[in-house]
Amino acid sequence: MKAFILDKYKKKGGALRLGEMPEPTLRDDDVMVEIRAAGLNMLDSKIRDGEFKLILPYRTPFILGHDLAGTVVRIGPKVRRFKPGDEVYARPRDGRIGTFAEFIAMNEADLALKPKNLTMEEAASIPLVGLTAWQVLVERAGLRKGQKVLIHAGSGGVGTFAIQLAKHLGATVATTTSTANVELVRSLGADVVIDYKKEDFEKVLSGYDVVLNSLDSDTLQKSLNVLKPGGKLISISGPPDPEFAKEQGLNWVLRQVLRLLSFGIRSKAKRRRVSYSFLFMRANGEQLGQIASLIEDGVIRPVLDRIFPFEGTNEAMGYIETGRSKGKVVVKLR
Repeated sequence: MKAFILDKYKKKGGALRLGEMPEPTLRDDDVMVEIRAAGLNMLDSKIRDGEFKLILPYRTPFILGHDLAGTVVRIGPKVRRFKPGDEVYARPRDGRIGTFAEFIAMNEADLALKPKNLTMEEAASIPLVGLTAWQVLVERAGLRKGQKVLIHAGSGGVGTFAIQLAKHLGATVATTTSTANVELVRSLGADVVIDYKKEDFEKVLSGYDVVLNSLDSDTLQKSLNVLKPGGKLISISGPPDPEFAKEQGLNWVLRQVLRLLSFGIRSKAKRRRVSYSFLFMRANGEQLGQIASLIEDGVIRPVLDRIFPFEGTNEAMGYIETGRSKGKVVVKLR
């Protein structure tokens, strides 16, 4: 099968190689999916650059890609929830990624039926960002009606989804974005829009219950100032904390490294009587099923910036690395 392959970790712009790879092996509880469209994420370029080598030790050569929509073509003997012909979408679990390819075999627990009202390209844009937003706002933050949440980078992939989910949960939503995207984030439901080119969010906002950070350490530090006592600062861009290290089953040395990396922000958070945690989203087909229901009910709509042909995967990676995409970027296989 055709696939985009990472032959070796390479910082800053190492291209993936378009080549042939063997079709994946189907395990007993696996579903084989013919991929129709694949979403791109900054996680892909970070893995390509070797930033996650310690946490996600993939052995090269391997296929990149964390989002897919496609059609089930075969199932393992223990699979009960899917059948050939089903249209599905998914974020494969860590260790079994590889959506920049014509086929993928993945555990049935990671899949859900594709939202009926979305195209394959729209559906492929959802899994990673949808699960990230869900696991931050619903699971980790327990966001409730009447609370206030600040979502950074509101026009990005996670941001466009999280704004809509937070509004559905009944929260007041503030977001940061550039001048060009103010109307977009308003149309998604943001109540307070901070144009970071004109205003400093920490001087404008206060008394917030939750902050979802996806930006740099400077933004992370400033975010402490907008939270009220008991508030939660949840970051998807790091630094990883000891709890994450424990969940991942990392060795003692790595656990100490992560403890040191996050010591500063955890100490500052504690002094301000707020909590800091790092979230690295995980595959979850059941949550994707709930997200599909919200999409079918018209509560959440995908925000798609551009669709590239499959052959243009490297060009698409370069485009998302500019940081200028509104919502998601997808490659179309067929």
